[in-house]
Amino acid sequence: MAEVVEERTLDTTPTWAVATVCFILILLSIIIEYLLHLLAKYFNKKRRKALIQALDKIKSELMLLGFMSLLLTVSQKLIANICIPMSVAETFLPCGSLTSSESGEETKCVDQGKLSLLSRSGVRELQYLIFVLASFHSLSSILIFGLGMAKMKRWESWEAETRTFEYQFLKDPRRFQLTHQTSFGRRHLRYWSEHRLIRWPICFLRQFNGSVSKVDYLTLRHGFIMAHFEQGTNFDFQKYIERALEKDFGVVVGISFWIWIFSVFYIFFNAHEFYSYLWLPFIPSVLLLLVGTKLQGIITSMCLDSHDKSHVVRGTLLVKPSDHFFWFGRPKLLLHLIHFILFQNSFELAFFTWTWFKFGLRSCFHRETEDIVIRLAMGVLVHFLCGYVTLPLYALVTQMGSSMRKVVFPENVVMGLKRWRAKARKNLKTSDSTGPSLDASLDTSPSFRLDDSITAEFGSPSDVAERVAIEVINGGDREEKGKEKQPQEEHQGNDSFDGFDTNLTSETLSLEKQGSS
Repeated sequence: MAEVVEERTLDTTPTWAVATVCFILILLSIIIEYLLHLLAKYFNKKRRKALIQALDKIKSELMLLGFMSLLLTVSQKLIANICIPMSVAETFLPCGSLTSSESGEETKCVDQGKLSLLSRSGVRELQYLIFVLASFHSLSSILIFGLGMAKMKRWESWEAETRTFEYQFLKDPRRFQLTHQTSFGRRHLRYWSEHRLIRWPICFLRQFNGSVSKVDYLTLRHGFIMAHFEQGTNFDFQKYIERALEKDFGVVVGISFWIWIFSVFYIFFNAHEFYSYLWLPFIPSVLLLLVGTKLQGIITSMCLDSHDKSHVVRGTLLVKPSDHFFWFGRPKLLLHLIHFILFQNSFELAFFTWTWFKFGLRSCFHRETEDIVIRLAMGVLVHFLCGYVTLPLYALVTQMGSSMRKVVFPENVVMGLKRWRAKARKNLKTSDSTGPSLDASLDTSPSFRLDDSITAEFGSPSDVAERVAIEVINGGDREEKGKEKQPQEEHQGNDSFDGFDTNLTSETLSLEKQGSS
């Protein structure tokens, strides 16, 4: 008989072996940290602040999962000594029957005729699951974002077309035409658009065949600019969408509390009694298709809304951005759904990989070939559809809400505005002619106000589109001047930048006033 060899502990292990393992782990950790540092440095050089924040979010989530693994290591003996009755231990088993036996570490529970809440080997297997989940979630989020940005690169040629003479001629406001004669109207004003029961199946199918068409992009771009800017503004809408998507990427890579709760439910429903392989892998795919259908339906609804208001258009059909097209009037709800879809799909792929590695491909977790095919096919399909189809469609349609996001300004312009404002505040505080009332107004107001109109010029006009004018109004005269500028405010719509005039003109703007006047 072969002699049973007990596991060696550190007191019976050569020190050179322990030192070698520690050196390899430290070296790998330093290399990964250095690569992340280089990536953050690259984003900082390109002024991609949103991507830097997303990278910090990834590092925070990795640290959280690593801390969870450390807690499991420290408390594995304590968890193994928690005993539960045998009748309770035989419920909700993933394999349908109790086949594992307790090791020597859990003899305390065996002597009592009970089983451990979670054995030491079970704790170690759970640590493997946490490691695989951290890897899958980080890599899949980056993959999804990369697919979305690759799809949106095609829009650069569409954006460049808006600066051509042919485009300006087609959008000439002196040309009148019927709504259904426009290219956007011919695409959406069909026999099925008036019937809800037929409209939604068509919108469902459209997300698989040209989810974002050229005519949809140009029409939504025109509606966005007309709602928030002056007519004829040379605004780079495609760059704005990219900045907005980078900002949303920071939400997608995070793991919120309610996401963790759904993950716990996912583990619970993997019991044999629930036949989870028949319905659990389809949850992310069904939600993703529902989100894509809703986004296509919003575009059609905006077309119908414009058609109901006027059957004749000047130049081209004008859609009006509004929150009422979205569920519960909240465009951000779609982002939270995409966040949930991506995490749950990553969790399913990580769970499948973990069970394959620890228990084999033909374990009790995957008894049938259909189960393996369904999990793999759904996981890969959801990732591809979300990254290449739904995410670009979301990035375009959600800009058609009532408010405009602050990422409309590039990072260099935002930093220039902050530096200019800080310098002006400093000069006002040190000026003797301003008086105490002006200083008091600065302390009680989030933004300072002057009687004069102050304009400033910033670098990189290609990123800004043109230039940004800043108008600062006296608080006492604000109501009276607001009446005089009422037509302009109605044209700009629900602009979230109070005090900023985003009229981009071709005139040379200069700093007319610095410090105190």
